[in-house]
Amino acid sequence: MSSSWGYGPSNGPEKWASGFPVANGPRQSPIDIVPADAAFDAGLKPLRLKYDPSDSLDILNNGHSFQVTFADDRDSSTLTEGPITGIYRLKQFHFHWGASDDKGSEHTVAGRMFPAELHLVHWNTKYGSFGEAASQADGLAVVGVFLQIGSKNESLQKVLDTFDKIKAKGKQTTFGGFDPAALLPGSLDYWTYLGSLTTPPLLESVTWIVCKEPISVSSEQMARFRSLLFSAEGEPECCMVDNYRPPQPLKGRSVRASFQ
Repeated sequence: MSSSWGYGPSNGPEKWASGFPVANGPRQSPIDIVPADAAFDAGLKPLRLKYDPSDSLDILNNGHSFQVTFADDRDSSTLTEGPITGIYRLKQFHFHWGASDDKGSEHTVAGRMFPAELHLVHWNTKYGSFGEAASQADGLAVVGVFLQIGSKNESLQKVLDTFDKIKAKGKQTTFGGFDPAALLPGSLDYWTYLGSLTTPPLLESVTWIVCKEPISVSSEQMARFRSLLFSAEGEPECCMVDNYRPPQPLKGRSVRASFQ
């Protein structure tokens, strides 16, 4: 099961629990964020994000999404403060998106879906490695950013321009000098809650930090996302779309807001 999960009828999110029982656990992600139910917490600090573009290494189609990987052997690209304590290093970022512009985000806001969602994945350096951190309750911190249809996003275009080289599953190419801070919204007001990875193994180790303000993407750019394939070269072509998990039950968790 571990290698064969996906987003189709036979191996999609509703089937994940058979291979990963934690799919029904107490702190699963994503969730529907209801702003009226999110409590303002004056103790939440502003996010401190410091990224070094020289840490950007490569971009990979892993058959579920594409991800940009970063060197994480030193404290040069980090997330600190906000709802977390300690230093979290950036490991990778990836996106989730839909087959059309009316769906695709994993988190929703009062039931509203966005066409895509960016996840910047960071790990707690007190655990020594990403793998070790991923199994700890406070091991990971993921910054989520919604994309909404608007003007063309020039920073995002630099990512999309690599897609011809990574169209099929398993394809990878170098991708250096990229500053992920260019993909952040102007305001870093956020909601935060304790959750999980949204893909198997669905480990319940994530402090989620979801930005209130979306970034813009054009419809033409969203169409480019859908040019990627779930399938490898030589396999029947299967377009990479609807690679998102639906919202999971809150199960008594609180959602806090850094803003009023």
